[in-house]
Amino acid sequence: MPERSGPGFRRRVGPPSRRARVALLTLGVLAVLFLLFVMFAGFWTDWLWFRSVHYASVFTTQLWTKVGLFAVFGLLMALIVGFNVWLAHRLRPPLSAMSVEQQSLDRYRAGLAPFKRWALIGVSLVIGLVAGAAASGQWRTWLMWTNATSFGEKDAQFGMDVSFYAFDLPFYEFVLGFAFSAVIVSLLTSVLVHYLYGGLRLQGPGRRASAGAQGHLAVLLGVFVLLKAVAYWLDRYALAVKTGSYKGVSGWTGLRYVDANAFLPAKTILFFVAIICAVLFFLTPVRRTWAPALIGLGLMVLSAVLIGGVYPAIVQQFQVKPNEQAKETPYIQKNIDATRRAYGIADAQTSQYTPQGSTTADALKPDAQTIADIRLLDPNIVSPTFQSIEQQRNYYAFPNTLDVDRYGAGTDKQDTVIGLRELDLNGVQRNWINDHFKYTHGYGAVVAKGNQVNDKGQPVFTESGLPATGALGDYQQRVYYGEKTTTYSIVGGSNQEIDYTTETGENKQYQYTGNSGVSLDNPLTRAAYAVRFAEPQMLYAGAITDGAKVIYNRTPKERVEKVAPWLSIDADPYPVVQDGRVVWVLDGYTTSDGYPFASKTTLGTATKDSLTNQRGELLSVANKVNYIRNSVKATVDAYTGEVKLYQWDDNDPVLKTWMKAFPGTVEPKADIPATLLPHLRYPQDMFKVQRDLLGQYHVTDANSFFNGSDIWQVPVDPTSDTKQVQPPYYLTLRMPDPEVTSASFSLTTTFVPNGRDNLAAFMAVDADPGPDYGKIRILKVPGDSKTLGPNLVQSQFNSRPEVAQQITLLKSGGDSDLEYGNLLTLPVGGGLLNVEPVYVRGRGAKYPTLQKVLVVYGNDNVAFENTLEEALRKVFAGAAPATTPTAPSTPGNPANPGTPANPGTPTGPTTPQPGGTISPELQKALSDAEKAYNDGQTAFKNGDWVAYGNAQKALGDALKAADAARSGAPAPAAPSGGPSATAGGSPSPKP
Repeated sequence: MPERSGPGFRRRVGPPSRRARVALLTLGVLAVLFLLFVMFAGFWTDWLWFRSVHYASVFTTQLWTKVGLFAVFGLLMALIVGFNVWLAHRLRPPLSAMSVEQQSLDRYRAGLAPFKRWALIGVSLVIGLVAGAAASGQWRTWLMWTNATSFGEKDAQFGMDVSFYAFDLPFYEFVLGFAFSAVIVSLLTSVLVHYLYGGLRLQGPGRRASAGAQGHLAVLLGVFVLLKAVAYWLDRYALAVKTGSYKGVSGWTGLRYVDANAFLPAKTILFFVAIICAVLFFLTPVRRTWAPALIGLGLMVLSAVLIGGVYPAIVQQFQVKPNEQAKETPYIQKNIDATRRAYGIADAQTSQYTPQGSTTADALKPDAQTIADIRLLDPNIVSPTFQSIEQQRNYYAFPNTLDVDRYGAGTDKQDTVIGLRELDLNGVQRNWINDHFKYTHGYGAVVAKGNQVNDKGQPVFTESGLPATGALGDYQQRVYYGEKTTTYSIVGGSNQEIDYTTETGENKQYQYTGNSGVSLDNPLTRAAYAVRFAEPQMLYAGAITDGAKVIYNRTPKERVEKVAPWLSIDADPYPVVQDGRVVWVLDGYTTSDGYPFASKTTLGTATKDSLTNQRGELLSVANKVNYIRNSVKATVDAYTGEVKLYQWDDNDPVLKTWMKAFPGTVEPKADIPATLLPHLRYPQDMFKVQRDLLGQYHVTDANSFFNGSDIWQVPVDPTSDTKQVQPPYYLTLRMPDPEVTSASFSLTTTFVPNGRDNLAAFMAVDADPGPDYGKIRILKVPGDSKTLGPNLVQSQFNSRPEVAQQITLLKSGGDSDLEYGNLLTLPVGGGLLNVEPVYVRGRGAKYPTLQKVLVVYGNDNVAFENTLEEALRKVFAGAAPATTPTAPSTPGNPANPGTPANPGTPTGPTTPQPGGTISPELQKALSDAEKAYNDGQTAFKNGDWVAYGNAQKALGDALKAADAARSGAPAPAAPSGGPSATAGGSPSPKP
């Protein structure tokens, strides 16, 4: 009879056919296999990458640590939960009391009966997998605990080594948290099983819990309370790293009076109360009653409220508040001392500095090099200038922010602005071949003098062109790894890359010969990368020939982060040309949040300034830390991608711990190439974290800190519309300190009082590798001096009618835009010199040119001129050169030419007297010194500070050469009266 259809009839649907079942099964198997291959592809390509960069041990250490934690803690959780479920089933009553409740549970028991064993195994495994996955994420905690290195410092409260808080306590807290989870899950699953099998009843006559269920659950509750006792004991030590808010410090860390005198005793008392309560729970199976245990639990809860809550509040209200300063200052002092040690600012040197409104010639002489090296080229503005003049081809580009470095030696050494001509695929016809086979690299470095521009306001390049030529000599110019290189490339084999395009339009071809990258000869590897990059063409593309390799993870920051996952990386990698190669230099930080009593800071907040969007942010920006060290200098070769990690801080226990965890990955400091060392510098993000803390922690006296009347803040950048704080600046300068004899490459910043715009302090750190590297010097300005801060300097500039008139002319009626360069503050001549380059960009122009220089000295001397020399001549108009040149020291005892001079009869390089001998080397050195002195005096009289600074450098080199020549020759007889070694240290031309 045929089936009916239509309204009121339901079509009978039979089981799927055998063919359909096979098809569905095949699709399911293929889907599972594809998912497994995707997982395998990620694992396999990661392994190949780590092996290609020779950091396979990092991959395997992480892998086996994660696998080990996953297996151990996952299995432990599964066994604990499984055992308790099994025990709950084993302790079930033989007969369930007849009730409606139990009758309704019978069908569940009957349905579960055939699958009890599999259900037990399944539930245990699922819970174990979840616990194992969570535990594997604690691989850093495990490695730090197993490789812990002593700090050699003890905390101020318990006398424990700092390593206990940094390495041990986090692991103990993790294990305790795992134990709590295991007990809670076991308790919940056991309650469920006991209820299902009648051990626990909500209805019916008699006892609500069987003896077996009562004893089982009592023991679990006893273990839970015992773990709570352990938690109370660890909480005592955790008070030393407890974070709160106090005295305007949002990350205040450590014990205060109420913690030490109320919370600490309370935690100790609660520890013993919890142990007693746990014992009462363990006795419950014997006494067959819950009453003592529940009474004990109630007393513990009441004790926690009264002793742990009410009592500390009473102490705070009636002991601390009436005499808070006396009670809190000992603990404030502990916080101050620990914070300054933890952030490396304990040795910051603060001195009083009263800036003068005018200066003299003698006062300016020590700062000749500072003035000569004033950087006019703002690396944050001139990138479009580099782009327009030196881009050369559409497929090249420069970073938005260029970098400041030092190149040259002796008199030729100067601050420079450098950028690499990196690959920019937006300038080519986009397709798979062009993106990944043809256009694979950038080409060459472009370098310009930091303190000069040409007559058009453009940079004075010392290295330029394509291929680049200039002061850097011959080097491998191809840039395969750079800040803008974010896509993968396939190189090698028979692939002909476009090296660069000549002026005639000819494409120069090139084949990559570096040893980086992963070979694609294996079909399985190609398939894995096809999945990784979601690019099926990699499976069959004929362009991939034998010997082809894929290079990826090409930004320097990304490469270092992968091979050193325990480091936080500075946001500003910078390129260095040395030993015929271009390498990126990166600063790596080791951090901890376990330094007792040291206040915590958020890295992302502390390092944010007006340039953050251009430079990027520090890794782990959301992490709160209270210990940081610039412990590693890393390099990435721009051609081969080779990553090197060098130990920079020999005393950092956190670095030593990670070096034990990843042996052989960090090379000793002595292995840093000698040619690279002069280019290393103090890192910006470290400096910004330190200056953020020094805003309050420059105060070292607890009573003054308590009063909070001397808080500084970094001023808002007056040259930016972001309303963010002013970034620090690299400058060559001499701090006005008797111990400082010459200018050095430094990183500088200013401070203003909280809520005000006058200057509070000027801070500089010696950024050059050497004995004073990292030395922080702070010039504290008297509060009543009314010294202009950056925003007031800008206002002083904008409020001058003559300046406003010139600005109107520069804007040409709205056809041009003004861009203000970095506002630099320098201590010069006993006062403060503020210099700001002013750039003009025409509406139709692609890049800005430097047209004016703003100079403000003191509060009233303002100049707005075409060149820095003209502006300085105007503000230093009263500082006429001395009529009589100052006397020098002898070449045999070369004093610093930058020390203030005393007027006197000029003397010069010693002329050998009869009976003495002189070598040709010494004669040449003396002639060079005489010429340098004459050049310096001429430049000084003309107000040409750049020439004067260069002459002083030449003088220093000549005196050193003379000293070296004299050491190998008989000492000449001194002339009658002897040469006078004055404080000036500058030689006069005649004896």
